[in-house]
Amino acid sequence: MHILFADDEKNLQELMRQELPRMGYSVTVCPDGLTAVAALERESFDCLLVDLDMPGMNGIDVIGKARELRPEIEAVVMTGKPSQETAIAALRHQAFDYLTKPCRLADVAGLLGRVNERRQNKKQLTALNLRLRHAEGDSKLVGSGKMMDAVRTLISKVAPTDSSVLIRGETGCGKELVARAIHDASLRADKPLVPVNCGALPENLIESELFGHCRGAFTGADVARTGLFEVADGGSIFLDEIGELPLQMQAKLLRVLETGDIRRLGDNQTVHVDVRIVCATHRDLEKMVEEGTFREDLMFRINTFEVHVPALRERTEDLAVLARHLLRRHRTDGADDKLFSADAMEQLMSHRWPGNVRELANVIEHAAILNDSLPIEAEHLPRHFGKRQLRKEIRDSGPMKLRDLEMLAIDKAIERNDGNKPAAAEELGVSLKTLYNKLNAAEEKRAAG
Repeated sequence: MHILFADDEKNLQELMRQELPRMGYSVTVCPDGLTAVAALERESFDCLLVDLDMPGMNGIDVIGKARELRPEIEAVVMTGKPSQETAIAALRHQAFDYLTKPCRLADVAGLLGRVNERRQNKKQLTALNLRLRHAEGDSKLVGSGKMMDAVRTLISKVAPTDSSVLIRGETGCGKELVARAIHDASLRADKPLVPVNCGALPENLIESELFGHCRGAFTGADVARTGLFEVADGGSIFLDEIGELPLQMQAKLLRVLETGDIRRLGDNQTVHVDVRIVCATHRDLEKMVEEGTFREDLMFRINTFEVHVPALRERTEDLAVLARHLLRRHRTDGADDKLFSADAMEQLMSHRWPGNVRELANVIEHAAILNDSLPIEAEHLPRHFGKRQLRKEIRDSGPMKLRDLEMLAIDKAIERNDGNKPAAAEELGVSLKTLYNKLNAAEEKRAAG
């Protein structure tokens, strides 16, 4: 840390000039408040260590000026006259802490260590927030076609309310982005949006993940855990792929949605939460209701307002602008009107996009990595792009049963993704749970001979 020390006691000035560097800090020593302010105007400091009582300008005034010049600086007050008023004044100006003179060097070192730790935590938090924003992207819906305009209109109407929303659409079409846009335009925008992929939760841990558990509630519950509904209190929870929830869990979720009360596993007390529900699914819930795999009362409860997100093949007028938008996530070079060659764009436009925007994002990222200088050429698109190779293999293999054709597509997707099953599921446009179910079924069939 670079420390600015201001005190009118000469002995203390000399002591800090010698001792602070020994603690590992650089220091600039000032004899009064006006000199300290002049130093703040010249250079940046990480920490201000300032005497409260100095001629000309006292320590509180110096901190106030420092806040104007260097808002990120941490301030510590030193005073020989400790009082409640001193503490209140220091806290009012967001001082980190204050020391009472005379103080030991060990006390100074300990306090500065805590200041430095706080600075590092702030840096880590900033870095994590940047990574989170990069991972999530923004909630801007890209595209100016009629279908996306209709989606924006629906979002603008439902977002300011607390109504539950069901977002429908194929896998990879951007349902989570729509959920984030609803949350960001709502009155809860300053509270958390907690996404939950219901299809990815292990069935035996779903209740614990959503509602939490007490210590000792089950084998392995060594510590208590807060559920995601409590984490989302005051904000919104996004239940993606809600059609994957087992029936028993659907009943418990319905009770929570109707009452707002949750109960942690192993606890006798309920906790009330204020959470807005946004759900999404690519499945036909009405058909699931008929089949008895989804509760009709839950479907009515989550479907107060419905938003349909069109598949990418239904809004090809947005494909070019989407491709440019996605490429700009990875590349900042090149002119905006020359990001793709005519041949590459023709191939993008002619593809059917079974994986929707998610597939497009993967294709663009692949091309951005291969390409050294824009524009993107057709040769930079993935080798399996458009499943050209798969179609050739199907033609060469002769007549096939539908189940065998499905397994061929799965095996090739896993092979193309070097055994990465989540990536293969994304490419195929199915949930990871569905992929594993099909692989297990095929393995059982082979084992049975």
